[in-house]
Amino acid sequence: MEVSDAAIRTEGISKKYDGLTAVDNIDITVEKGELFGLLGPNGAGKSTLIAMLSTMLRPTSGSASVWGYDIARNPTKVRQSIGVVFQETTLDQKLTGRENLDLHGRLYGLNRKQRNERIKEVLELVELYRWENEIVQKYSGGMMRRLEIARGLMHYPNLLFLDEPTIGLDPQTRNHIWDYIRELNRDKNITMVLTTHYMEEADRLCNRIAIIDHGKIITMGTPQELKSSLGGDIITLGLSSEEDAGKLLGSCSAMPGINNISASGNTVRITVTNGERAIPDILGTTTKLGLTIESVNLHKPTLDDVFLHYTGKGIRDEEHDNGKPRGRVRRMLRR
Repeated sequence: MEVSDAAIRTEGISKKYDGLTAVDNIDITVEKGELFGLLGPNGAGKSTLIAMLSTMLRPTSGSASVWGYDIARNPTKVRQSIGVVFQETTLDQKLTGRENLDLHGRLYGLNRKQRNERIKEVLELVELYRWENEIVQKYSGGMMRRLEIARGLMHYPNLLFLDEPTIGLDPQTRNHIWDYIRELNRDKNITMVLTTHYMEEADRLCNRIAIIDHGKIITMGTPQELKSSLGGDIITLGLSSEEDAGKLLGSCSAMPGINNISASGNTVRITVTNGERAIPDILGTTTKLGLTIESVNLHKPTLDDVFLHYTGKGIRDEEHDNGKPRGRVRRMLRR
């Protein structure tokens, strides 16, 4: 692979475990200064991809460069260029916040003066300076997450990987973490790659998003581009039976202004150019057919709709640990 000016460039990168493909021939480019999101359900391959890009796993095939360094030929240079906030906490809870950061600085070769200066900087950045001498065991979940972000920044990385950074946090703390992430990207110009299965998180934070499912990139673009790709408003109708849904599907398919229509169980989803204008015609059709409508919902497209459109299922249908690779990556990251 040629040296790249991009923050990350992958070419056909793949990872297989015992015949099971966790990451399947992925090509992505992340520009410097970008906040790039990998959105997908648990087990989709997000953490495995991050583990390869951060040199903790070797790809089965393909190649990648991070900050211009090949991950296979120059792993040390890659590690010096990146910070990683893991999905599960890796802090030493018997040490204080300062001691955790000091240890990380030592591992990266910072001298005492550099460590002291940087510890003060990053703790002030995440608003933890008052608690620097408190043992981490007494920190709340949100404080631990902020300390992990501070630790990832200790050695002045060019690129920060955030693997499910707000998983398990309450909504208020999650919003605070989002504020820190936005500030780091916007004000400190730190390039970030964020993995998440939270639609709102990806929508609010990311400049661009790659939707990943079963190890493959399904689609990629800005949040607005992805939502606009559906072609209009979303109307969801709940009918009394699966049979009624099938009848409505057949009758509405040729109606003008309908860009896409599908049925799942007793629910029909219709993408239309103008939802307000289309609803009376659709309801008129149900009346003519003698169908019973139990619910009607009209909304602008969301990333949840995008995921459903491109994969045929909602992301919540997949939110479970569904394979060996993810469990293996988790154990490796903890080590």
